Amino acid sequence: MTSKTPLGKLPAAVFGDLDIPRYPQSIVDGFLALDDLTGTVSDAMDELGLCGVVPGCDLPPTLPGQRIAGPALTLRNVEQRDDAYKGAKDRISKMAEIEAHNLAEPGDVLVIEGVAGISNMGGLSAAIAKRQGEAGAIVDGGIRDVEQSRSQGFPIWSRGVSSITGKWRLETVAINGIVHIRGVQVRPGDLVVADEGAICFIPREAVETVLKRAQEISAGEARRYQDIQGGMPIPELAKRTHVYKFSQDQRDTP
Repeated sequence: MTSKTPLGKLPAAVFGDLDIPRYPQSIVDGFLALDDLTGTVSDAMDELGLCGVVPGCDLPPTLPGQRIAGPALTLRNVEQRDDAYKGAKDRISKMAEIEAHNLAEPGDVLVIEGVAGISNMGGLSAAIAKRQGEAGAIVDGGIRDVEQSRSQGFPIWSRGVSSITGKWRLETVAINGIVHIRGVQVRPGDLVVADEGAICFIPREAVETVLKRAQEISAGEARRYQDIQGGMPIPELAKRTHVYKFSQDQRDTP
């Protein structure tokens, strides 16, 4: 892979790594093959002591039913101090998510630590992301032009919709640095898996371990469903939980 060159819209100090860690397609496909994607991954991360799950109610998707998995391409926006109306009059914008799109490879997930109530990503940005082959975007902040991103089939998880533009109100201060999404630390190259239930940020060094455990949990649940649909009596079902045990206190409770 050839290293990308920044477009020059931001100072060099804003950029972290220009190339992020990426994963074999077999890893991505392994996650996407899980029946209950984020439910299973969340359970696996619990067992492994990994904190990295944001509930879907905090960042709901624009396209229900979508599921994605891919490495995080990170960006951080902050509110700028300059007057927004003067910026609009002078046509001066300090937002530059196009710099992140310029670094993107097919399958990447744009992860934005942004600002609520203001648009951190709009329809044009979503169109560029779609053209670049990005799997989707996670935005801890507002977005707009949702009808455009939906029509393009580009899924975005966000805190909500706001037509108030960030062009004159926000400043991009970091690309491919550490960001925080609803309190969860995300590094460039960490694996993102998302669906309607949650967004899971898996530390890159734990990706294979999480996948293996998630596959084991998924296989156990598949057997459990077979038992239920096969008419197994409830007392017998209680003995075949597959993934957990009842505590002594629970068993002793009337």
